[in-house]
Amino acid sequence: MAGEWPVLTLREAGVQLIDCEHRTPPPADEGYPYVAIPQVKGGRLDLSDARLISHEHFVEWTRKASPQQWDVIVSWRCNPGEAAVVPAGLQCALAQNLVLLRADGSRVAPEFLRWLVRSPTWWEQVQTLINVGAVFDSLKCADIPHFMMPIPPLAEQRAIAQTLGTLDDKIELNRRMNEMLEGIARAIFKSWFIDFDPVHRNAARRRNQPSPAASRHPLPMGEGWDEGAVETLDRLFPDSFEDSDLGQIPAGWEVKPLSEFTTAITKGTTPTQEGIDTAPEGGARIKYVRVNAIGEDGAILFDKLTTIPELVHRGVLKRSVLRVNDVLYTIAGTIGRISVVEVSLLPANTNQAVAIIRPKPAIPSDFLVFTMRQEAFREELHSNIVHAVQANLSLGMLSRARAVVPPMEMLPQLFRPIDDVVKRILANRTESRTLAALRDTLLPKLISGELRVKDAERFIEGRD
Repeated sequence: MAGEWPVLTLREAGVQLIDCEHRTPPPADEGYPYVAIPQVKGGRLDLSDARLISHEHFVEWTRKASPQQWDVIVSWRCNPGEAAVVPAGLQCALAQNLVLLRADGSRVAPEFLRWLVRSPTWWEQVQTLINVGAVFDSLKCADIPHFMMPIPPLAEQRAIAQTLGTLDDKIELNRRMNEMLEGIARAIFKSWFIDFDPVHRNAARRRNQPSPAASRHPLPMGEGWDEGAVETLDRLFPDSFEDSDLGQIPAGWEVKPLSEFTTAITKGTTPTQEGIDTAPEGGARIKYVRVNAIGEDGAILFDKLTTIPELVHRGVLKRSVLRVNDVLYTIAGTIGRISVVEVSLLPANTNQAVAIIRPKPAIPSDFLVFTMRQEAFREELHSNIVHAVQANLSLGMLSRARAVVPPMEMLPQLFRPIDDVVKRILANRTESRTLAALRDTLLPKLISGELRVKDAERFIEGRD
């Protein structure tokens, strides 16, 4: 079956390349998203940090290239060949260095095009025609329509798009659900451990006064948080405040440096090239975490991990062998990325730009994560960064940074509702990694004809 599909150029297959404006409009406070290279990620558009342009400039910038559903946006510069599909209903304009691919449906189904440009054949064509520059690599736009691609029958294309799209949609659903869950967890943490709303409510109850509006629970009633449930949780908190170095804090709580609720604050190790070169060939490899492998949302980006020889991991790098529930915090380069080590990451090691913070057994790792993400904590660290010789954080700076904490014996119980939300986030991330691996395994086999959709569906069912 493999290789039985006809091979055509994209132009022969009815795929049109549409160029965009080669200039940049001014930003606007409101309007339409302006898609640039950073928004093209992993086959989808990420508009969370896209700038906006006015209606006037939107009209002008979409005269040549007006994206529509199933179009594929392709970068020809900086990260040439990277592509993302245009979702239904999106009105946007394209930045320079991007082009549109549009299938007319005669030989390529519009919904299938997104998968064709993520196939190994696409990347083979990119590597063949790429122009390696001193600053940026690039593709010639005129070369893209001449890419030679296998073109299955239209019925097979639609079935492939349905199969792979179902997996991709579930990954996207998990991402959106995690955004919502992370918002919930942050809101609860801020309410309980920063604004101390339960203490305010308890103080009002003690005085037989209505709860202040500002101290209401962050979640609307009807989502598992009725008045009785809120009052039960509130009883775990005190009903008064006391003075501290950081202002008024709940009675019985303390201001402590990070060092007092951790067993270790150290950092990773960078192996020498000589050490790596002298390791035996063919031995086991261990995952190695660098700064760029820690996402902004705290997820470990498994596709960004590198590896080191196990002999090096257990030898000269034994000080930085990671353990479950270690908190990783980037202290050089991009400072402030934070994550928790999960079982699925191990065995693993990390380099010297990443601090390893090991909480005491009674301290939930994610309590440290939420604490260290708070503005006051970050401001204290930032003041130290500004006065440092280099733009980095020392382990001493981390150790001395302070936070308000409840009695240690109470913390696991107080944090449990947030921990439950975090567990759901982690489960969604794990499922998404599994689905992405399955999708990426099936994609080349389906497009080449090595595997047919019916066999792929049976394969997917066997994995459930």
